[in-house]
Amino acid sequence: MPSYVAGIRLLPNAVTVLALCAGLSAVQFALAGRFELCVAAVGAAALCDALDGGLARLLDASSKIGAELDSLSDLVSFGVAPALVFYIWQLGGNRFGWIVALIFAVCMALRLARFNSVLEDTYRPPYAKEFFVGVPAPAAALVSGVPLYLWLHFGPGWWSTPLTIGLWVLVVAGLMVSRIPTLSLKAVRVSPRLIVPLLVLVGLAAAVLLTAPFLGLTVVALGYLVLMPYTVYRHHWLSRHPEAWNVPVRQRRAVARAARSTRRLGLRPPLRRRVAGSASAVARVVRRRGFEDRLEARNGQSGLAITTTPDATEPGQRARRRLGLRRR
Repeated sequence: MPSYVAGIRLLPNAVTVLALCAGLSAVQFALAGRFELCVAAVGAAALCDALDGGLARLLDASSKIGAELDSLSDLVSFGVAPALVFYIWQLGGNRFGWIVALIFAVCMALRLARFNSVLEDTYRPPYAKEFFVGVPAPAAALVSGVPLYLWLHFGPGWWSTPLTIGLWVLVVAGLMVSRIPTLSLKAVRVSPRLIVPLLVLVGLAAAVLLTAPFLGLTVVALGYLVLMPYTVYRHHWLSRHPEAWNVPVRQRRAVARAARSTRRLGLRPPLRRRVAGSASAVARVVRRRGFEDRLEARNGQSGLAITTTPDATEPGQRARRRLGLRRR
């Protein structure tokens, strides 16, 4: 029985090691000039990275060493390996090529360090688990390879010049360390009505990736970037509507429709604490009396007595007399 448990705990870590080996193999393929195999190796690393976490949760085999190993594997597979591939491909003969490669790898390390620190934050709002802060590591490796995909599909062009590649890699590096919220696919829930159309789209995407893989990867990467403004809007909407935080994703549309209907009808939220004129004094007195009543009831249980000064209630009494209110 102990050997069986040890084998289960070993399986997710073994998948993580395979991801690390795939990322390092991309560098070896780049040195051999087989850049299409570089893309395949990084894709295999991304697939293993998606599997190891799911296996650890499914088998209840999560561990501290597994989390640290996963971060190191992501740094090598999606940070160091793509940077070296770009440097070997086109940036090696440029003065600033190595600087671009270093910036990309450093931004990947910073992004992973921030991700690990955010996981330990227990004060995040409930909706925060649906988003990443910045572009995650596998998505950054996918998006950064757009110039290489176009070069492999169409051949040399303006997209394969060192200047274009350097600027594109720097933009992706900036997105990694930015505070822009990006969608977490783990939190995506699909309506039962959309399952069949989405399965058809998945089949179409698989056909495109099999017939024109590099063009399909370009479309997927650009589609991910196009989706980012919607993700920012969704994050902003959730931050402004606490009533939808604990509501299932399928029911948030009803909350959004109710909010739009309220604005359309011109309804206002309840009055807030700050009011104008003499009523503000009455509001302060009411809040003060409520606080004193609660404090008196609390201290009455412990045998303490609470006394109030006449100066504290004098403004409230003047305001009551001005408004014609009587004290009970």
